[in-house]
Amino acid sequence: MNSVELKFKFLTDSEMQERATKFEQLMSTRRTVRDFSNKAVPRKLIEDCLLTAGSAPSGANRQPWHFAVVSSPIIKQKIRAAAELEEKEFYTKRAPQDWLDALAPLGTDADKPFLERAPYLVVIFGQKYQLSSEGKKYKNYYVTESAGIATGLLIAGLHNAGLATLTHTPSPMKFLNEILGRPVSEKPLMVLVVGYPEPDATVPDISRKPLEQFSSFHND
Repeated sequence: MNSVELKFKFLTDSEMQERATKFEQLMSTRRTVRDFSNKAVPRKLIEDCLLTAGSAPSGANRQPWHFAVVSSPIIKQKIRAAAELEEKEFYTKRAPQDWLDALAPLGTDADKPFLERAPYLVVIFGQKYQLSSEGKKYKNYYVTESAGIATGLLIAGLHNAGLATLTHTPSPMKFLNEILGRPVSEKPLMVLVVGYPEPDATVPDISRKPLEQFSSFHND
């Protein structure tokens, strides 16, 4: 394989710390939003954030993801209708009580109006395999992990750009392949709702775990 020069900018310790602190402070303000405005979002913003997502590492560099960006009101309505059918089944029949108890403080239910109101839905698909121009099948590796990393970068990029997001995972999600015309080789992983929050939007009063509860350092 041919090689190219690594484009890496070395920073001083103080520059690195300043960047790390500022980015942590920025991301600490990220919250999942359920009250979306229908205010339009420039498409170029979405495109640039998708390019950030596309920079993610992936198994064997197969880049096994597809981001289906939906702004069509008709398609959004179809996605909402299908998602709410699954959600009503979940809340009334499939979900165990302990799961419902865990969701109760967040105030979620089967109604998902944000799927229509927000200006963009980004449906993330993981590609199980790819086909060459000759029709030969190539298996992809670490699909869920790779697509998950890319989605994390997308969420960070959108927040950095000044947009709000919500991750929505109706189950099952095969209806998304049908509505969006995606092949069976792609597995829908989540719907990312993107837009601006309503001016009077509120979020649940929750806290995040402190560093010592979710990390460990092994020095010796």
